[in-house]
Amino acid sequence: MPSFSREIIRANLMQRAEILQLIRGFFHDQGFLEVETPIRIPAPLPEAHIEVIPSDGWVLQPSPEICMKRLLAAGYTKIFRIGKCFRKAERGRRHLPEMSILEWYAAGQTYADLTGCCEELIRHIARGLGVGDILSYQGLTVNLSAPWQRLTVADAYRHFASISAEESLAQGRFDEIMGLKIEPNLGKSRPVFLVDYPAEKASLARLKPGDPTVAERFELYIGGLELCNGFSELIDPAEQRRRFEAEQDRMRAAGKPVYSLPEKFLAALAYMPPCAGNALGVDRLVMLFCNAAAIDEVVAFTPERL
Repeated sequence: MPSFSREIIRANLMQRAEILQLIRGFFHDQGFLEVETPIRIPAPLPEAHIEVIPSDGWVLQPSPEICMKRLLAAGYTKIFRIGKCFRKAERGRRHLPEMSILEWYAAGQTYADLTGCCEELIRHIARGLGVGDILSYQGLTVNLSAPWQRLTVADAYRHFASISAEESLAQGRFDEIMGLKIEPNLGKSRPVFLVDYPAEKASLARLKPGDPTVAERFELYIGGLELCNGFSELIDPAEQRRRFEAEQDRMRAAGKPVYSLPEKFLAALAYMPPCAGNALGVDRLVMLFCNAAAIDEVVAFTPERL
């Protein structure tokens, strides 16, 4: 990875600190409680596309989702967390194996509510930094004025791909086409929420009422950056167990390590209210507002600097 001057990194770290203060102020004003969750957990959620990092018989959390949802089940209705998460073999211009994630959950909300909250949060940060509605990022001029576009996955395939989403799933090419054909075209001039993912691509999300072929999941793209992943939460323990077991089967077939199911999490689902949650990459958000091409520019230490 390229190296960057101390002056650039110092300026970006100062901006990063300001962004974190703006995030906390936004959620405190919205009545959210900031919580901390353990970094080490006994077992992760089974997700075939994420490789976890072992830690003395447990794992380093790839997400605070397990513990935060258990807090929802215990009666905490609006919570957020900013902290470290860990994923093995993730290193690149936009990836670090140790990343900072903002995650928040609200009882009684859906993914539609979350897209609105996410839009308000990022516009709040832009105003706080003096950016306003026009953001410049890596040669792009992005208009942040509301409302932001909502684009279904099916429509994105129709606009940017040569086959349908259903055909890409049948051919095992969904992620490939998303990464090569669709994502590079999203958020170049205005932020875009990509919504209504195929049910097969949302193992923890609620299926959409009236259309069980899609899940109430979204991702946000600004300036070519994927920033977050949110959804209306699945709260049916039996259905969640079935999906987890199917995911474990896929992991075994791929030769990946398979951990025991998070039984305390599954038990807590029976008490969890209807809710929605979102995970937003803090490092990438800072990249966006610092006009940084690489994640190395917005963190104090990368693995190579240690």
